[in-house]
Amino acid sequence: MSISLRTKQHPLIAQLADRIERTWQEYLDLSPYKIPHDLGYVEGSLEGERLVIENKCHQTPQFRKLHLELAQVGKNLDILHCVMFPHPDRDLPIFGADIVCGRGTISAAIVDLSPVNRHRSLPAQYQLSLHQLSTTSFSQVRDLPSWGDIFSDYCLFVRPTDADEEAAFLDYVLSMLKIHCQIASSTQPTTSMSEIAKISAGHQYYCDRQQQNDKTRRVLEKSFGVEWADRYMTTMLFDYEALVVSC
Repeated sequence: MSISLRTKQHPLIAQLADRIERTWQEYLDLSPYKIPHDLGYVEGSLEGERLVIENKCHQTPQFRKLHLELAQVGKNLDILHCVMFPHPDRDLPIFGADIVCGRGTISAAIVDLSPVNRHRSLPAQYQLSLHQLSTTSFSQVRDLPSWGDIFSDYCLFVRPTDADEEAAFLDYVLSMLKIHCQIASSTQPTTSMSEIAKISAGHQYYCDRQQQNDKTRRVLEKSFGVEWADRYMTTMLFDYEALVVSC
């Protein structure tokens, strides 16, 4: 599989995937992350259309898992999903970004740094940097899902309506990602087991809430069955169990 799925997807997805990887390479010390052998590249079908999923993962001293997922259903649906899970000994938020494109049109684009402490607030250094970001006034702002209490005040969830708004979303994502990588690189690990336990609990809550995304689960269940979908949701997308074991 020498050619990435992104070459066949919406240009905004291809651009963002390229830039995310470039930013990771620039600011972080990447090393391999072992993906389950049958989940790195997956093919199936959805309502008669070919479904393809491509996963790439890395780890760093700050992050136990950097995950970039690209998916495509025929010519009708393109998806980008990215999550950066910190190690539980780092007091860092969880970066997440998603783009959903149906029939050539972006229907949803979201990015955030989700706080993991019990107060649902970002560390002061993040708030200071994010507050200085300039934001475009998007014409179609979307409502967060009912399980969306994991998101911060700096979450951007929109439906870009033209090339300018797509470019503005891309710029916001990359600015947020750069801030995150820079702060994470200078954040020292904690040795306090009580703090690690609190952080781990915050990660578990984040994963629990994300696993309530019925749209993602329904697509996976229709294509691969309930058991496979549950395994994929809990081991590939939002695998907080690894945090519980490591603490």
